[in-house]
Amino acid sequence: MISEKLQDAINGQIAAEMWSSNLYLSMAFYFDKEGFTGFANWMKKQSQEELDHAYQMADYVIKRGGVAKVGEVAVVPQSWTSPLHAFEVVYEHECHVTSLINGLMDLAVEEKDRPTQDFLWTFIREQVEEEATASGIVDRIKKMGDTAIFNLDQQYGARQ
Repeated sequence: MISEKLQDAINGQIAAEMWSSNLYLSMAFYFDKEGFTGFANWMKKQSQEELDHAYQMADYVIKRGGVAKVGEVAVVPQSWTSPLHAFEVVYEHECHVTSLINGLMDLAVEEKDRPTQDFLWTFIREQVEEEATASGIVDRIKKMGDTAIFNLDQQYGARQ
């Protein structure tokens, strides 16, 4: 059985994952409007991945005898000044999500809830990858300049 405190914290993370999903979907719409269909495709995949995280967390809470809830999901930004700016926001956001997941882990340790600790390790490993990917895209855009954005757009459009 999961504690109410941990259940509530995970439910908060479910809302955060849904917000992340909406952020990336909003970015996908922005990129489509700006003609960057590859980046739009990448963001749509990222949006679905974040929604999948919310589903996994809800399933976990339920399996542990808790109640999964969908909390309030605030409005997300709708525009960015450039592809670089959008990916800088992605990187900053992924760092924020990492801190949220780390906070969940701290709570699971405090609660001595080893199954939840094991469950959260998957997300911690994914966050390392997501931060590295976002940071890498930002670095590539900065190093390669505006002319390379079109090449990167095609490359990231191949994401499955």
